[in-house]
Amino acid sequence: MSVTAPDPHHVRKASLEELHRLGLPLPPANFPLVWDLGDQVELRPLAEIEARAAILNVVLARSFGMPPPLAMEWLLEARLAEQLTRPEWHFVAAGEGDHSIFMLHLEAVFALAWVLGIALDLDPLRPSPQGLIERLPDLPQGETYAAWRSRTLTAPREPRQAAALLDLYYCLDWAYLEAERNRLQLPGPLDSNAIGQRRWALEWAVVFNGPYHDEPRDWDEIDLST
Repeated sequence: MSVTAPDPHHVRKASLEELHRLGLPLPPANFPLVWDLGDQVELRPLAEIEARAAILNVVLARSFGMPPPLAMEWLLEARLAEQLTRPEWHFVAAGEGDHSIFMLHLEAVFALAWVLGIALDLDPLRPSPQGLIERLPDLPQGETYAAWRSRTLTAPREPRQAAALLDLYYCLDWAYLEAERNRLQLPGPLDSNAIGQRRWALEWAVVFNGPYHDEPRDWDEIDLST
């Protein structure tokens, strides 16, 4: 359901205060806002978010040794194979690609789990919890996609809350990269790669509607360059 997005200036003020509290560099005064005053915000449909989380769970399983035939069989049975990006398809089906890069998707899955309401918080000072995998399809035990959806009580976040967290991670992404570039001490165990993965998931899951927003982008079209 689309609702009016919160005042972006108020949200940005809170994001910058959090960066200051964490001892991170602050972005320049002309750092872009994520949305404009009066824009509408909503989450992607629940089924799309669940599907993306399940796909990334399979990608992670492949990076930790799940055999390609089993991974593809699971995705085909779940009718999710067609939603794989091209790099994901090559990696899952043939092992092509950098395993270490696909392992980073754990933090993206964590962010999607937060959006779905099956993870309690997305604290930038904490890595993904050890129990996160238990909230995803149990691939080693052969749990089907349908069975996982049946046992999982999702409670999607309120869109304005998700938008505010997206703004924070938008600022955090810049701040972590700047801190690493200047060899400053980071406030916790996460690095810019992990922060970027969380931002990626939030950028994809949170949809804005307004005169300056394009149609929602596919997973592999999310732009993290700014």
